[in-house]
Amino acid sequence: MSNLPAELKYTKDHEWARLEGRVCVVGITTFAQDQLGDVVFLELPKVGTVVKKGDAFGVVESTKAVSELFAPVSGKVVEINQELVDAPDAINSDPYEDGWMVQIEMSEAKEAGELLDAPAYEKYLAEQAH
Repeated sequence: MSNLPAELKYTKDHEWARLEGRVCVVGITTFAQDQLGDVVFLELPKVGTVVKKGDAFGVVESTKAVSELFAPVSGKVVEINQELVDAPDAINSDPYEDGWMVQIEMSEAKEAGELLDAPAYEKYLAEQAH
């Protein structure tokens, strides 16, 4: 189906999460990027913002749509990708590396265990396609 990085975790809202200790690096999947088309604007929270799992933390705008971004875990935003805010086209070309959006210091580490692995996310995408 797709080349999902196996080391990442995924949400049903099409965010990916890379766990680095207590920090969760977050971006959107190639599926989300494909649905959106060319990303032209990105709004991210300020560093220090507390987010709750499942709540919107930002907005991504493309030539086709505006979509909210949802936190895969609860915690505090400890870093944002300012380069991405200034030039959001990296989301189009490299959503899994240069296209990372925020880093969240997790307050509930167990939430990371509730995220989907790559095979489960691929299965979810296949189910949604029918």
